[in-house]
Amino acid sequence: MEQNQTRYSRLAHITKLINTNLELRPLLEQVVTAISEEVMRCDSVGIYLPQEDGKFRGYVGKPEVINGMTLDMHVVDTDYDLLAKEVIETQKTIYIPDTATDGRPDPRAVAGFGIKSLLALPISYEGELFGLVFLFDYGIPMDLSADEIQTVEAYVNMAGVAIRNVKNLQRKESLLSEKQMLLDLTRDLSLSSSLPEVLDICLHYTGQVLNIDNIGVHLLDPVAGAKLKPSYLSGKSKWTEEDWLKKHEEIEFDPSVDPAFAAVMKTKKPLYILDVEKDSRVNQEVCEMFGIKRMLFLPFVTMGEMLGAMVLVNFDTSDPIFNESHIHLAQSIAEATSSLLSNLLFMEKQEMIIHERTSEIRVKNDELQKAISQLKSLGRENELVLSSVEDGIFGLDLAGKITFCNRAAEAALGYAKGELIGKCYSVVLNKDTRSSTASFSLNQDLKFRKKNGLEFSVEYVVSAVKEEGKMIGEVVTFRDITKRKQLEKEITHLAYYDHLTDLPNRVLLDYFLNQEIEKAKLGGQQLAVLYLDLDRFKIINDSLGHSYGDILLKKVADRISQYMPDHAFVSRQGGDEFTVVLPGFDSLAELMDLVDCLVDSFADPFVLKGNEVHIKASIGISAFPDDGETAEVLIKNADAAMYKSKEKSGTYYHFFRSDMNTRNLESIFLENALYKALENNELLLHFQPQIDCRTERMIGAEALIRWNHPTKGMISPVEFIPTAEATGLIVPIGKWVLECACAQLKKWHDEGRTELSVSVNLSGRQFEEDDLVSMIEGVLKQTGINPESLHIELTENQIFRNTHMTLDKMRELKMLGIKIALDDFGTGYSSLGYLKNFPIDTLKIDRSFMVDILTDKNNAAITSTIITLAQNLGLDVIAEGVETKAQLAFLSAKDCFYIQGYYYSKPLGVEELAAYIDRAAPISSSDSRHL
Repeated sequence: MEQNQTRYSRLAHITKLINTNLELRPLLEQVVTAISEEVMRCDSVGIYLPQEDGKFRGYVGKPEVINGMTLDMHVVDTDYDLLAKEVIETQKTIYIPDTATDGRPDPRAVAGFGIKSLLALPISYEGELFGLVFLFDYGIPMDLSADEIQTVEAYVNMAGVAIRNVKNLQRKESLLSEKQMLLDLTRDLSLSSSLPEVLDICLHYTGQVLNIDNIGVHLLDPVAGAKLKPSYLSGKSKWTEEDWLKKHEEIEFDPSVDPAFAAVMKTKKPLYILDVEKDSRVNQEVCEMFGIKRMLFLPFVTMGEMLGAMVLVNFDTSDPIFNESHIHLAQSIAEATSSLLSNLLFMEKQEMIIHERTSEIRVKNDELQKAISQLKSLGRENELVLSSVEDGIFGLDLAGKITFCNRAAEAALGYAKGELIGKCYSVVLNKDTRSSTASFSLNQDLKFRKKNGLEFSVEYVVSAVKEEGKMIGEVVTFRDITKRKQLEKEITHLAYYDHLTDLPNRVLLDYFLNQEIEKAKLGGQQLAVLYLDLDRFKIINDSLGHSYGDILLKKVADRISQYMPDHAFVSRQGGDEFTVVLPGFDSLAELMDLVDCLVDSFADPFVLKGNEVHIKASIGISAFPDDGETAEVLIKNADAAMYKSKEKSGTYYHFFRSDMNTRNLESIFLENALYKALENNELLLHFQPQIDCRTERMIGAEALIRWNHPTKGMISPVEFIPTAEATGLIVPIGKWVLECACAQLKKWHDEGRTELSVSVNLSGRQFEEDDLVSMIEGVLKQTGINPESLHIELTENQIFRNTHMTLDKMRELKMLGIKIALDDFGTGYSSLGYLKNFPIDTLKIDRSFMVDILTDKNNAAITSTIITLAQNLGLDVIAEGVETKAQLAFLSAKDCFYIQGYYYSKPLGVEELAAYIDRAAPISSSDSRHL
């Protein structure tokens, strides 16, 4: 018995050490220490963790060196080590007392280390494998009992839970950080209008992610097309941009034919070269000139087309190597930049072309003026000059008859040589222009008509022909600008529409929304802004690829447009975010019908290249004029409401509230009804008995609030408690619960049931109230109950919001004589250190551990450990959610006797509970607990 007590104490101590370490190596070192101190007859303990290649490598263990090899030099090879392979596949503990009779262990390791006996365990939790643990003896074989193996499993299981918590916390923090960075990037890019600004923002965020300043950008030449050229260098780089460009010119380096650049342009994927000297694709002359030791290429890709690449370089091989997740995030930054970069490069190209064409036509107009001066004597030489000009030229006499026409004009208008001579100029003008245009004296945009009747846009110049100061005719020079018109139209479309979904973009949204706001102000109408964000969209991109993600975005755009009315304005904000403007709705019911219609649109799956994908959306709603009077404010508030919707899975929506407490319409109605519930005495208490299973007698009860709505009937606390928390109503409701529970307890004591206690839950909001202690003290005095019979229940997460304030309040409550129970124990992310630092009397094992306690050995081990901890720390322990006799038997065997759950009774009303108590045998004073 004394040995077991010592083991339990050591288990509690080691468990505390394990759970107070959030860094992986110190945590696993504590596990090794625990095992080596508990199992004294093994010579070696080693923990192996999975690597990126799927193999398991030694991480921590004792001793640190065996046969001249450190643990991190040892890699488990499942081709030879069939024992490790079996543990990995089954996630079960395997004990081999004699390796000479079992061929599963790696024979090389058995022979090399002289292993006599071996224990292999998986580090896992909820089916996820985190590592392997090996215990072996290379002297005298271990002779482990089942209890000793179970003890080792308990340590390893606690390590699995702790590792899971650490990894979950790190993963959440990383995802939130990445999401915020990409949101900041998108915001900064949306405010940028020039190529240098966009590249400077992109390089800033990329450098921030990869902790590097030496970044250069090579882009495709807007005019040359396939030719890459050095374009931009980070301002924080070791080199100045001037020297950087000059060096490229000196060695005549052409990235377009460089093998490394070619590989990136072909695959459209990042390329990481760890050692430039060992890679044949790298231009060694360039690397030697700049002192480059390591290179990372990140491509700019949009709509499947390459725009160029970023090149990040290290000048020292001792610099840290970029990990895969950071490279992936940096590539996401490049992809987010690519769309805007594509538009800017396209506009730059068009501007260059237009400038080039304008210069050309000016030059040719100058040439034409020289030719016109010689019109008096149009000879062969002049005709040759006119024929060589690419622009169309024809002459008119004073009567408007065509007197000459060059070959370019005849070809553009579709006439044979000489066919236009003598015809009136009206044959080339369309009928709409002919009536309003008396002559060509004005330089304006017209449409000319071809011989076949088709019309085309022209840019033209009219010049007078004079002889001795008298006008004798006119010369018209024109150019077909149909293609230029089309380019201008495309540029305009790109400026106002999303290139992927063809929906209006943010610029057009702002313009439309401001226009509708002005209309709504004049007409006294309302309008709503809906902000949608697709849930788990990143998983689609990561698992299926960006091509699938693009298809999904197009289909979502089509689906939203299909389900929204014609007067609705649907736009894409960028990424996986969409905005819908619903102007001029007359009632809340009309708005709700439209919102429900939008929610229903996500019920059916999306088909991506034959694959069905279910995707949901989180929706935030703001309304004019209640939630803002400008487009910017309405969009911002709808965005804030959308993030509230992210808290629930499935397509869900929330309305914006000025206090940043965004709730859906049902919550708002619930809030109003909840205010009246207190006034109209609609709230009542039920009590769930707490039983000592040894005597099967009731020792206390937990007070649970219920709401009997006059029209909806009984409403579950799950529905209205979050609303009460959000609105602050939980404070008066919590006080009412405490007063009623204590008043009922007083009645039981007056009836002679003095052994009974009552448990009351305190919410986080209620616990933060400054007058909490004085309020409870007043209730105790008012009802006259014994303070020790009142048990206040707090949760793990609740007491860690403000450790210092929480500890002070808990001590003040203890000074009143009140007992404190820790509810839902085992589900939080907190350290077990508070069990000794906080004045806690009771642990309540969360009901989630009861569900599969008989089938899940991890849950069983954790539950056993919690019971052992409580016993060794002198705390009472209550198991919640007990529903079966088998669960009760398991708990009783572990010396956990206080039970709460449906096995004995569901929560009962006061009258039902009185009958329940009367059916039970009287309780002597020796049966009562001391909580």
